[in-house]
Amino acid sequence: QVQLVESGGGLVQPGGSLRLSCAASTSIFSFNAMGWYRQVPGMQRELVASLTNAGTTYYADFVKGRFTISRDNAKKTVFLQLNSLKPEDTAVYYCYARIIPTVYWGQGTQVTVSS
Repeated sequence: QVQLVESGGGLVQPGGSLRLSCAASTSIFSFNAMGWYRQVPGMQRELVASLTNAGTTYYADFVKGRFTISRDNAKKTVFLQLNSLKPEDTAVYYCYARIIPTVYWGQGTQVTVSS
């Protein structure tokens, strides 16, 4: 069973930065893709960014130019660097990993952007 553990969330002021980490229990080479979703209470979970095992990245329009996804294969970890944060970025951020057709999820980490 694959386990994903997120960390790095917290409270930050508008314009600030955070770095989220997602540590996998197995080699990330085994995944077709990894990435991040976010969810606000009462809303659907939305894709933020993803990274395929071939290195292809995807970013939602609302984070382009502000967020960066990356990975450290040796540490079995995927990162999401969040810069120029806005109050509307407040959400629970979930890491996912896909081995077709299965998707694994982390427990989520809260990001709150507020002054």
